[in-house]
Amino acid sequence: MKTRKNTKAHQPETDKWSSDVTQNSNALDLKENIFESKNAKKIAESLKQSAEESDRRKSSPYRSAMSMLTFYINRAGKNLDPDQKKVLENAKEELRKVFGREPKK
Repeated sequence: MKTRKNTKAHQPETDKWSSDVTQNSNALDLKENIFESKNAKKIAESLKQSAEESDRRKSSPYRSAMSMLTFYINRAGKNLDPDQKKVLENAKEELRKVFGREPKK
């Protein structure tokens, strides 16, 4: 019987691709530790600035910023502190406001 070699699926958890995307995204240059802020408006404004200044994004600044925020929330999953998750969810609403979008219904 053949044994399975060490594939990417069997690498230690420190090598997660999602962590690499968050830290080294080619789309946006994020302010360091921005997702750890306790201020939803500050997070939204920082994401807006990063998205508008980026010349590497493939979509609109709003869409790029919202995608990065949603990606972070989804990938942090159960490891995300419930209070911080609320801040990040509120940052989505703030992001809509700073881009002049309609609030989600």
